[in-house]
Amino acid sequence: MRLIYLLFAVATSYAANPQRIISTAPGFTETLFAIGAGDRVVAVSTYCHFPIVVEKLPRIGSYLQPNIEAIAKLKPDLVLVHAEQKQALAQLNGLGIHTVALRNTSLEDTLKTVREIGVAVGQSSAGIALEARIRGKLAAIEKRLEGQPRKTLLFVVGRTPGRLDGMIAVGKGSFLNELIRIAGGRNVLNDSPVTYPKISLEGLMRLNPDVIVDMGDMAVTTGVTEAHKRSVLKLWEVQPGVTAKVYAVAADIFVVPGPRVAEAAEEFARMLH
Repeated sequence: MRLIYLLFAVATSYAANPQRIISTAPGFTETLFAIGAGDRVVAVSTYCHFPIVVEKLPRIGSYLQPNIEAIAKLKPDLVLVHAEQKQALAQLNGLGIHTVALRNTSLEDTLKTVREIGVAVGQSSAGIALEARIRGKLAAIEKRLEGQPRKTLLFVVGRTPGRLDGMIAVGKGSFLNELIRIAGGRNVLNDSPVTYPKISLEGLMRLNPDVIVDMGDMAVTTGVTEAHKRSVLKLWEVQPGVTAKVYAVAADIFVVPGPRVAEAAEEFARMLH
């Protein structure tokens, strides 16, 4: 009986403190390293770039298409998966691989996920502390900008390379929408029922934002040159109907819902004020 109890205790401890963790999204990866569990991460997704040490880790596909076979071969005892990836979750669970389903679409989801990851890897205190620090930074930014005029902002996250068509922008449901508000601005697509709606150049001109942030063909943030950014600005400069101040950006802080969201809010504040 004592032997059974000891075996159960060891198994429970192992489950609460996984030693071989795989992350399928950049936000999850950044959180793992931020709470001190980075040394247990054995593989990450294609788009994980921060901290720099993750560049040396094996890749298991993208957030949208995790490679189940590659994950299984690494024999993880925990895989962090976005809750929307139901097929991947079912396949991993079918193989007997322990998973935790997480959400980080909204800002509140993202902050809650920090805490949940801490619990999942046996670092509850570190997760709670990190969440509190992020909330504190965001609250300080919001308080600092109270009473400032609210300029309008449009964030382009996708478009046809080299052209101002096929544009996709940030809508109401994205964590970026909330960061724009915290930074003292107003997303011109705040009323959109779609998280990332399509928008035409004509529609953009009608909305007439004060600021445009264009990350449209730079979502793969690595290797983007300053010359590329200047070429993006040129696209907007030749449009007589666009009066907004335009910023061309290529940084993970704008596309990774994770511990660095306060950095993104600070950048929005700089652009808006």
